[in-house]
Amino acid sequence: MKIVIIGGGFAGINLAKELVNHPQIQVTLVDKNNYNFFPPLIYQVATAFLEPSSISYPFRKFFAGKKNLQFRLGELQAVVPAENKIILNNGELNYDYLVFATGAETSYFGMENVMKNAIPMKTLNDAIEMRNTLLKNLEKAAITKDIRKRRKLLTIVVAGGGPTGVEVSGMFAEMRKNILLKEYPELETSASNVYLVDGGDALLSPMSKASQEDTLEALTKLGVVVKLHTRVVDYIDDTVHFENGETIKTKNLIWAAGVSAKIFEGIPTESYGRGRRMATDQYNKVNGLSNIYAIGDTAITAGDKNFPDGHPQVAQVAIQQGLNLAKNFKAMIQNKPLKPFVYNDKGSMAIIGKNKAVVDLPSPKWHFKGFFAWFIWLFVHLISLITYRNRLNTFWNWMVAYFARDQSLRMIIRPDKRS
Repeated sequence: MKIVIIGGGFAGINLAKELVNHPQIQVTLVDKNNYNFFPPLIYQVATAFLEPSSISYPFRKFFAGKKNLQFRLGELQAVVPAENKIILNNGELNYDYLVFATGAETSYFGMENVMKNAIPMKTLNDAIEMRNTLLKNLEKAAITKDIRKRRKLLTIVVAGGGPTGVEVSGMFAEMRKNILLKEYPELETSASNVYLVDGGDALLSPMSKASQEDTLEALTKLGVVVKLHTRVVDYIDDTVHFENGETIKTKNLIWAAGVSAKIFEGIPTESYGRGRRMATDQYNKVNGLSNIYAIGDTAITAGDKNFPDGHPQVAQVAIQQGLNLAKNFKAMIQNKPLKPFVYNDKGSMAIIGKNKAVVDLPSPKWHFKGFFAWFIWLFVHLISLITYRNRLNTFWNWMVAYFARDQSLRMIIRPDKRS
């Protein structure tokens, strides 16, 4: 059985791992990057509290010694279902079964100026670009004599009140308090604000009311200006425009407000559902196609009575779908019945700052906040990293940052642009 997996995120890598060394299955994982990375922690790379290598790992290194796993660096151009073939930017591959695990991409809701000028927070490349941009703006602020220009360089607007938006705004607030004035004495008398804006009526909308209220209170105490019912409609000439007519002048609009799945040539239009996600049956097989599957953020799966409108686009769904599909591939070989996917909700969490986090557990319905919730968040994210090396590196960096309230990773590193 030749299985080709497109995408090596949570869904794709867990599917591949579960099929390791199976004598009747050959797996080829295709990804446009040569590494797996851990999206929940990219904001810590962006704020220079973790190195990129702490949350990423090369696919070929991970697959070394696993005889039935292969990696192919490439970007999908089209699918030819009639020929069981995919076309990449650097060649073609044939398959018996094709699995889309392509995740989601940043959505700007059709706002072209926001897409051109905002700082996205989705990939490791985004995180490195964000780190470089913020550090360069700090250096510019340190030497400019124009007060209004300096204020724009120091003001940060984070759009999106989900976990990423909450976590990055809390990190910026703590950096301003513990690091900024220590390393940039030139800015001692300068005003700097961190804004967190969201179009809804609460932060962390999928979480409990207690988590929403605790998060709002904690961020406010850190000095973050939270603006709810405030939807971004444009970002032009260093000015963020909101639906209610308000504006904020800033050089730093960080976009954590939405995601959407991707459309692929060769997949019929009728196979897509809400949010451009591929509509699948309860076994993750794409509707209208016989041997093509979709898992993770790119799929909207029917048949789970607890989630009639589709599962949330979170890591645990992707992981569990990858593992379940792997078991079903093994069952196909043995002519055993397949197992429909049913999501086991293990809860949700978000970190706000040092010793500050919120955690909701579904059964029983428990809510935690403060140091205990912060410790749970650290533990869960550590064990979720792909290798022991990643876990040790991240743990060490976290310990340094915890006791020193600082990190020494604030370097502007960018490739030399040569003709």
